[in-house]
Amino acid sequence: MSEFSMSRRLVAEALGTAMLVGTVVGSGIMADNLSDDVAVSLLGNTIPTGAILVVLITILGPISGAHFNPAVTFVFWLRRELSLAIGLCYIAAQIAGGIGGSLIAHVMFDLPVWQASTTVRTGPAQWVAEIVATFGLLATILAGIRFREAAVPWLVGLYITAAYWFTASTSFANPAVAIARSFTDTFAGIRPVDLPGFIVAELIGAALALALLSWLLKPEDAPDREIELAGQN
Repeated sequence: MSEFSMSRRLVAEALGTAMLVGTVVGSGIMADNLSDDVAVSLLGNTIPTGAILVVLITILGPISGAHFNPAVTFVFWLRRELSLAIGLCYIAAQIAGGIGGSLIAHVMFDLPVWQASTTVRTGPAQWVAEIVATFGLLATILAGIRFREAAVPWLVGLYITAAYWFTASTSFANPAVAIARSFTDTFAGIRPVDLPGFIVAELIGAALALALLSWLLKPEDAPDREIELAGQN
């Protein structure tokens, strides 16, 4: 990642988030147009989202790290792998790109470009679902980097595909995506007034994942290894 300039990294973050949100919103519109069955529409929204994540992380990961998500950037800042200034620039690029992705999806489907969602997504069940969704996403990323870094694009894509269906919130797990989805009054939308609850829940989930995975992925202490080796001799 260090071989790329900051401007390239920020464009990669904005582009990746725009393409991700464009896929989420666009596939939601297409699925809703093609079926009156909500389950079928959700499936039509799920598969493209998981698939595009594999693509985007693979092609843009070497440039910026492919965060596309303020919760991910937040965790890497807590791990001291990003400075606060760079982290804030990443988040700004992600939010701007995400909003752009919603607007472009509207243009593609000949809808009013500027919209505000009226879809209600609030309450304790939704917030707990977002904590769980974001916890799982960050756990997947951190453990994937630790054990199978090359597989991270597939791990993230598959996790989000699954989490669409096992969480009550359909797994936003991403503050930038949540903000962008408040700009679309379509299948994927969320009311702007419901954003704070989702964003707080997502950051809590990310912080919990970091706390647990920092312990879980830590190798055994050196003295314990020495004892184990001594016992083998």
